[in-house]
Amino acid sequence: MKKIDFYFLTSLMILFAGCRETVQSPVQINEYPKLYPDYTEVTVPATIAPLNFTLATEEFDAIDVVVTGKQKGTVHVQGKEIIQFPEKAWRQLLSDNKGSDLEALVSIRSKDGWKQYKPFPIHVSPYPIDYGLTYRMIAPGYEVYSKMGIYWRNLSNFEQRPIVENTLIPNMCVNCHAFNQNNPAQMNLHIRGEYGATMLQVNGNMQLFNTKTDSTISACVYPYWHPSGKYIAYSVNATKQVFHAIRDERIEVFDDASDIVVYDLEHNQLLSSPSVKTEDFETFPVFSPDGKTLYFCSATKQTISQTNYKNTKYSLCKIAFDPATGTFGDRIDTLISAAQTGKSITFPRPSFDGKYLMFTQSDYGTFSIWHREADLYLMDLSDGTYRPLQEVNSDDTESFHDWSSNSRWFVFSSRRGDGLYTRPHFASIDDNGLVTKPFLLPQKDPRFYNDCLFSYNVPEFIIAPVKVSVGELEKKLLAKKPKQMVYEGGN
Repeated sequence: MKKIDFYFLTSLMILFAGCRETVQSPVQINEYPKLYPDYTEVTVPATIAPLNFTLATEEFDAIDVVVTGKQKGTVHVQGKEIIQFPEKAWRQLLSDNKGSDLEALVSIRSKDGWKQYKPFPIHVSPYPIDYGLTYRMIAPGYEVYSKMGIYWRNLSNFEQRPIVENTLIPNMCVNCHAFNQNNPAQMNLHIRGEYGATMLQVNGNMQLFNTKTDSTISACVYPYWHPSGKYIAYSVNATKQVFHAIRDERIEVFDDASDIVVYDLEHNQLLSSPSVKTEDFETFPVFSPDGKTLYFCSATKQTISQTNYKNTKYSLCKIAFDPATGTFGDRIDTLISAAQTGKSITFPRPSFDGKYLMFTQSDYGTFSIWHREADLYLMDLSDGTYRPLQEVNSDDTESFHDWSSNSRWFVFSSRRGDGLYTRPHFASIDDNGLVTKPFLLPQKDPRFYNDCLFSYNVPEFIIAPVKVSVGELEKKLLAKKPKQMVYEGGN
């Protein structure tokens, strides 16, 4: 039987459906439509879910969209309030135009008839993106946990599933989820509350730990896996929060003390060094892709008060780490000095190909997610130069970020839009370090974010679905028998 062309078949189905209105004599508008979300001129992976949208500022009775691939194919959709592309046709269109462009032509009908906007391009990247994304969804409260959970999302469609929600155990908070180079086979998850513990899951083997010891400030937070899977870097932080009396500032989260430790999974030992366990503040440790360097942030110790809280500013530093012995180097190198920049650095994240290190920079402090001035910066590790990522920064908060496993994409949380809720945005980077216009995580109904009362925190890529037995986790938490981590110290 002769193979029938997919797009020919789709066109026939559209033709005989008899429900599509003809765009008649439209008035031409020589500008792009104002979409929500804004998907004009974005670069997307060939496997991204449909970029469903509506118009942000227009009143209309019908909307018509024709998306044509420069290589092959056309998808034609109409709607009354929103545009929702058929998933199968959308997937085929992007696949056939990988490494090329799509052109989208938008027309709307109002009481004055049809008008048609200037067609805009959507670039389909030749670089793949990871399977999915994980994040914590939490209401922006300050003193109670409310409803929250850690979820994973398939980036090729709209499937979202919970990893664990805080309804599992009373008064439970879940945070600090992390994976080894985006592989959910090696996972860290922290649970706070009466039944608190840190869950480590390696190749399906789940174990709970008490990470607080007599020699450390607190339980372990801000995890980052060593590429070998043998170690996890943590910081231990005495964290506090206060509320601002200033109109445009809501809350300040800061550390009274913080140190860095590295957990040796094989020997159940917390390792450290006098270099990263000082009177000063050390936090946000991350390993380099080769596992031989530990990047972190450091600030001079001071007592935080209402008059000097803006003086705490973190530098970007690094120290050598020997994975064969679990020992640290004896020298701290300061890569960017807060004393010189007058700014504060948080969340360093090296790309997995070793080319770049991305970080957040704000005016002061350690909790940049509440700082409107916080922006993303990119350092070239070959020469130490860095620059603000003007391609993705906005006039509101850009904060936590993560790299895809091929280092061609990054995701970051931003409060752009309403200034209240963090949402995940994506951008790509090419061989020359050029960064594309960011786009918002697509939703089946593009009005989703207008009604969503949860922030998306700590977005992390995953290369496969996350598999956690919630029943096993509940049983282990209720037993209240986590394994005690042992502080060994170190060189």
